[in-house]
Parts: sequence; structure tokens; C-alpha cells
Amino acid sequence: MARLLLSKAADAVKLQRFVSPQQLRCFASSVAEADNALVFKAKQQLAEIQAAGTFKVERQIITPQAASVGVLDLAQPVLNFCANNYLGLSNHPLVVEAARKALDTHGYGLSSVRFICGTQDLHKQLEARISAFHGSEDTILYPSCFDANAGLFEALLGPEDAVISDELNHASIIDGIRLCKAKRFRYKHMDMIDLEHKIMEAEDAGARLKLIATDGVFSMDGDVAPVGDIVALAHHHGAQVFTDEHCNVLGQVDIINSTLGKALGGGTGGYTTGKADVITLLRQRSRPYLFSNSLAPCMVAASIAVFDLLSSSSTLRDSLQENTDYFRRQMAAAGFSIRPGSHPIVVSNSAPAT
Repeated sequence: MARLLLSKAADAVKLQRFVSPQQLRCFASSVAEADNALVFKAKQQLAEIQAAGTFKVERQIITPQAASVGVLDLAQPVLNFCANNYLGLSNHPLVVEAARKALDTHGYGLSSVRFICGTQDLHKQLEARISAFHGSEDTILYPSCFDANAGLFEALLGPEDAVISDELNHASIIDGIRLCKAKRFRYKHMDMIDLEHKIMEAEDAGARLKLIATDGVFSMDGDVAPVGDIVALAHHHGAQVFTDEHCNVLGQVDIINSTLGKALGGGTGGYTTGKADVITLLRQRSRPYLFSNSLAPCMVAASIAVFDLLSSSSTLRDSLQENTDYFRRQMAAAGFSIRPGSHPIVVSNSAPAT
């Protein structure tokens, strides 16, 4: 804002040499009106958001992320049911220690994008670890999964291709698709009959490459995509499959995007994993990768520790499943109507009668 004001002041000084004081006053008035128009529009939209009941307020947590957290201005800790910290890794001592050590060995940041001087051995180690975890050929890291989704479709698809997307896909998938020039088809949520119809429409439109895009787990309702059925349809029609964050048919999905910012430590970072040639092309063309700073070394080291923990034992996942089953049973027993499923995204359709 200070720079903007200085710039405007400098412009005004320059204008004094060429225009009359009256013209200068008109210039200043037009600048003020433009600023007021922007503020007026912001106020109007904020009022609409508040009237709709969707205005978001940020609670200030004053402790590490956990099942019980301290909140600013509250005397007692509160139970936290809304974090994505499913495996309890956000403050796991081994994860924290790995991040701390990396600060000493690899520094805080790299002040560079990957292809100039922003790739450390840690980045390549994490990419290899993720590839081994998924059974894929290669992996590319991004600052977030939103960036991974934003950088995927534009880099891989052209106007002669088609993308076929679930109607309830995450906003980042929707935004990523908007950036590409491919023909777009949207199928009804998890409806395999409608999906096949849309694939056939893409075929009739002459699509060279057909990419089906779906969330693995739809986080608003906890629906788990029928990835096996989607893969079967893709194979039948010569299409490819992209999933975000979840895949229950190992080795059969062409492209998987996921985040390091939820269950896998809860820091920052995302990735795309798949065939080596696809990943190499993304390194050359994916704009969020090419024009964003490298993931910080401490975050990378912490993520390596996360994959080490998950690869060495299933204890954390087993505990999560036990806790999920218990919570679902007890919520149902208390009279809540719970959407069916076995996953830890537990959504209640209605509160118990009082």
C-alpha cells in the first residue's frame, strides 16, 4: 500500500509539469473514486457472505495440532474433531525431530525454483520415497496439492483432448481443468452409467486422449469414489484415470495427486506421481512447479520421516480404523444419523431428537 501511495504521489508530481491544477484535481478525484469503488464492492460482497451465513472466522490455536488443542481466550483446552490430522503425525516427535535436523544440515529455505538451484538431495529422496510407496515410476513435488492440480491438466492436455470430471470434484481440480484447453465433460457424482455416456460423448467429439478425473475421497461428504469401476470403464474405452488423494487399485491408476498437508504430517507440499515420461513432461511444462519456490528442506525431511513411519508399520493406520469404527458406533448409538462408510470423514445428516 505504501508503494502504491508513493507511486501515485510521483505520478501527481510528474503531471504538475503538464496539466493545470484543475486537471490535477480531477485526476486525484478519479483515483479516489476508483479506490472507493473497489472498497464499496468488497463491502457489498462481504455483506452478502455474512447474510448467507458463510462468513468464515479463524480461530487462533495456541498449541501444536492435536486431538485436544488450546484456543486463544479460552481457559480450557477443547476437543478437535475438524483437523485433517488423521494419523496424529502433525506433532509426532520423530517428524518434528527430522524437521529440526534438516534446519541444521540443509538450511531454512532455498530462494529458488527447482530447475535453477532449488533441488537438494532431500527433494529427490522424498520423490523416490513417494514413488516406492505408490509403486509408481516417478514423482514431482509441489508447494501444495492445489498447485499440483492447477499444474496438471494445462501441461498434459490440449484442445484435441478431453477431460471427464465428477461433478463434485474438489475446487482445485475444477480450477485446474479450467486452465486447460481440452474439451470438458462432467458426469453425475459417482454415477458409472453417466460416466460411460460422457466417455462416449468425448469419443464422438473426436477426443484424442480421454482423461477421467475424480477425487478419491470427497471430503465434504466422505464419499469414496468407485475407482475400480472407473478403471474398468477407462480400460474398456481406452481412457486414462486421474485420482486425487486416494487409490484402492494399486498400480492401475495413471496419475495420482496427493497432499503432504493433511494426514501425512500436516505441513505443506503436494505431489503428482505416475509414469516417468508424464512426470518429466510436468517438470518441463507445469507452471506452478516452474515458477514456485522449492519446498522448504525441513518440510521435505519431515515428510521423509512420515513415509518411513508408514512403511515400517501399519500401527497408525490400524489405530485410525479402530478409532473410526468406535466413533461411528457411538455416534449412531447416541441417535445421530451417520452417512454410511468406514472412513474417518464422519458426517452426520441429522442431530438426535431431543
